[in-house]
Amino acid sequence: MSEQKIALVTGANKGIGYEIAAGLGALGYRVGVGARDESRREAAVEKLRAAGVDAFGVPLDVTDDQSVSAAAELLEQQAGRLDALVNNAGISGEFGPGWLQDPTTLDLGVVRTVVETNVIGVVRVTNALLPLLRRSASPRIVNISSSVGSLTRQADPNVDVGPIMAAYAPTKTFLNAVTVQYSRHFAGTNILINAACPGLVATDFTGRQGPRTPEQGAATAIRLATLPDGGPTGSFFEDAGVIPW
Repeated sequence: MSEQKIALVTGANKGIGYEIAAGLGALGYRVGVGARDESRREAAVEKLRAAGVDAFGVPLDVTDDQSVSAAAELLEQQAGRLDALVNNAGISGEFGPGWLQDPTTLDLGVVRTVVETNVIGVVRVTNALLPLLRRSASPRIVNISSSVGSLTRQADPNVDVGPIMAAYAPTKTFLNAVTVQYSRHFAGTNILINAACPGLVATDFTGRQGPRTPEQGAATAIRLATLPDGGPTGSFFEDAGVIPW
């Protein structure tokens, strides 16, 4: 088996996911670019390869069992193991005026759709790839969360957490809780799992609004995906350090 480390980044065809893939590739990882859209996925792979990254495409819809199983089989064939999994794929759900998701008028279908991608999708992908991660000497899992998932910050009237996002924000709280449960399960093993907040990044996801670049948003995830043995696990990080739950 190759000594080169292998990573998979979901939702890696653009934005923060692409920059995470680029950053890991620059560190010498062979990177699987997970994405649903074939043309965007292959365009991202070509761009990464042009930049010197050893990248390959992984067709992947995190909401589809068969797609995730096929991705696991492809990674088995391509690499035989996985050293880093970055669960980056996520959606916000529909917003009303002012980037608002009003809890009193929320469409339950929107809630179900966002949970399916942002939480259940992470569990689906992680569990499907655990056999490959367990073959790594130092497996790392990073779940891309958001500081809006911090109940401590959301409940503090003195902290500006932006507009009410009654569908999106709770899915990140849910994802944080799931991350803790995985860390408890992996306690005493070499698998480190953490949540990362990229900050408010100017991408398609945010309507190009935000003070941070995708490269800046990718930095914490790259650091957590490459932690040394004995590094932190079961924690929630942003650039400045640990975020309160």
